[in-house]
Amino acid sequence: QGRMWAYTVGFTVLPHVGGFLGWFINRKDIPVWYEKLKKPSWCPSRKIFPVAWTVLYTGMGYASYLVWNDLGGCSSKALIPLGLYGAQLALNWAWPPFFFGARNMKMALIDILCLDGLAIGTVCSWYRINKVATLLMVPYLGWLAMATCLTIRIWKDNPEEKPGKSE
Repeated sequence: QGRMWAYTVGFTVLPHVGGFLGWFINRKDIPVWYEKLKKPSWCPSRKIFPVAWTVLYTGMGYASYLVWNDLGGCSSKALIPLGLYGAQLALNWAWPPFFFGARNMKMALIDILCLDGLAIGTVCSWYRINKVATLLMVPYLGWLAMATCLTIRIWKDNPEEKPGKSE
């Protein structure tokens, strides 16, 4: 019983690790560079993002635990559903370094479009395994849809500087 508690906490906390590292590494660039970008009127306030990601990462982490548990741990049945989850999580963690770190909006856009596909694939693969896990991912899919539209708009409205030009 104590061991299952540790698994529950581990799976639930895991998504936060990459999210925190992405924020920590890019925290100095966010207020300076990001604030200067042209953003649409519907762009959420910067203060909303940490709250939203805390809720979303907690939900997706717990959902992944439910799927892992229902499939009996690291079994061959878990390979595709948890593999898709892991791949989409890796792309989720890669977005901030592309966008904020490298300031490469085109790579960030490619990343988030691939992330969308993997997140949808994850949810579809989880549907037959655990309905609660699937429902826990729905807010994440909604937020990703908004984040994808926001990434597209920022990419289109802020042409990247040509190499060799300084700020």
